[in-house]
Amino acid sequence: MELAVTGAEKPRKTRRPTVKAPPISELLLSWYGSERRDLPWRAPPGQRTDPYGVWLSEVMLQQTTVKAVIPYYHKFLKLWPTVGDLAAADREEILTAWAGLGYYSRANNLHLCAQTVVAEFGGAFPCCEFELRKLPGIGPYTAAAISAIAFGRKATPVDGNIERVMARVFAVQDPLPGAKAKLKAHAEAMTPAMFAGDFAQAQMDLGATICTPKSPSCMMCPLKDHCKARAKGIEAQLPRKAAKPAKPERNCLAFVALRADGKVLLRKRESKGLLANMIEVPSTVWDSTVVNVDDALASPPISGDWWMVPGSVVHTFTHFRLTVQVVRAVVPASASLTLWAEQERCRWIARGELDGQALPSVMRKILAHGLGDVG
Repeated sequence: MELAVTGAEKPRKTRRPTVKAPPISELLLSWYGSERRDLPWRAPPGQRTDPYGVWLSEVMLQQTTVKAVIPYYHKFLKLWPTVGDLAAADREEILTAWAGLGYYSRANNLHLCAQTVVAEFGGAFPCCEFELRKLPGIGPYTAAAISAIAFGRKATPVDGNIERVMARVFAVQDPLPGAKAKLKAHAEAMTPAMFAGDFAQAQMDLGATICTPKSPSCMMCPLKDHCKARAKGIEAQLPRKAAKPAKPERNCLAFVALRADGKVLLRKRESKGLLANMIEVPSTVWDSTVVNVDDALASPPISGDWWMVPGSVVHTFTHFRLTVQVVRAVVPASASLTLWAEQERCRWIARGELDGQALPSVMRKILAHGLGDVG
């Protein structure tokens, strides 16, 4: 007689154990361990990063590419190996070394910050974001970057690369700059308690090398299976950006005075405002109205036979576009300035020494235009 099989005795289906996928932060840190970029301000694996080098690189990298920054970074470390050396340096020497990197207020703040670190912190950078943000030229991003990368604190710096990664991973379709707070919140939620600096740099490297603005290499991305934008097929469209208004226009007349002995008249700009403390070609006020050349030539910086150089120089700043008309005069070696109040700010520089001056890009353009046909 066969026995009936009870319900308890029936064979059961075995369930496969659930394998929890590693969080995005772990995936990214693992990828960073093998794919990190070799950059001069990064310490080798297992070694502590120098806060001075982190600060210097982060200030230089603001709105500037890594490729452009690397030679300047090496130059500054060679000239001023420590924050104390930089604090003791002459401001004009710093501006001269910075010339060509752009956004010159950064160079002024660099010097002020170094002096503050030496005077108030004994030459050692503070480690927390709150104290770092009190220093000249250090905003929320730079403070978080220094705190996380140099000191291992849990902090979340968010630059353009990180914004792009967050926008795509979470398919944030709100346009920038309005979406900044949402993107930072996503990054903060993912930041691990340990290795926050590596995590921030991993996102930066991912954005710079794989999750690029155009044609992202999604198949090579360690986060491809977690990217909501990729799942929707909109990765190349993110992050969205609000339309930018047209830049305001400004105009001026620049005076290129060439002395008979081959020297050019230059002037040091005021200590405040755009291009503060930099060296310039004397010019009229940068105004929205078109320059009346006859009125401007009625009071040149030095007496001479001025004539208009054909064409103009156009330079785009962050917040406006400048159009420069250039006039030139060849004056005697004994010529003196007509504006005595500017004697201390003006100087005559030999043409062969112009490269060594703290001349911003717009001034180099003006000199090239004004002296282009002079042998």
